Amino acid sequence: MNREGMEKILVVDDDIQIQRALRLALVSRGYTVVLASDGDEALDKAALDEPDLMILDLTLPGINGIDVCRELRKWSKIPVIVLSVKDKEQDKILALDAGADDYMTKPFLTGELLARIRAHLRRMSRGTDEKAEYQIGSIKVNFAHHLAWNGEEELKLTKTEFSLLQYLVKNAGRVVTYNLLLSNMWGSDMECDLQTLRVHIANLRKKIEPEPNRPRYILTESGVGYRFASAF
Repeated sequence: MNREGMEKILVVDDDIQIQRALRLALVSRGYTVVLASDGDEALDKAALDEPDLMILDLTLPGINGIDVCRELRKWSKIPVIVLSVKDKEQDKILALDAGADDYMTKPFLTGELLARIRAHLRRMSRGTDEKAEYQIGSIKVNFAHHLAWNGEEELKLTKTEFSLLQYLVKNAGRVVTYNLLLSNMWGSDMECDLQTLRVHIANLRKKIEPEPNRPRYILTESGVGYRFASAF
């Protein structure tokens, strides 16, 4: 990670107008920007320039964005935010399962993109060492002792609910697909189906959300998965 306030962002898009717009928005916020126009160039610059985050289009000359994600994940853990005109659920799921951390569709809101960038950079700045305790908003989770609180109130969670909360909190700010949750929670046998997962999430929301029908912590990414809010 580069020095705070001087984070480097690699923008990968073959549309010159998008490159210019993103560069202007990012530089004005103090980021250093590196540009790439195709998949091969993206991987080269990711290795040579060591960016802190990548903004990636899926439709690229040569290697497409999905394959860029797969190759990048063989040797790098930097956050990847996909920014694409493709808005089908399957496109989002493919990108996220390939290693992307987030997905936004074009046209996009610059303010939302900047907020997501900040969230992913904060997550990376916490380092790779697993902490014993995390706190986001009023929710505090102690991994070592398998305890969780909402403010001063200790939460009475089942083993499955705690495991779900732990996984989501560790990936706060990141979109976690249904497939990733199912495989990480229940293994490759997929002993839990999607409907059962939704029931567990609903039960967890009832215990941590001020208004379970209007969640502020466990956010639904429609058709794709869930995202635990990273800050308030």
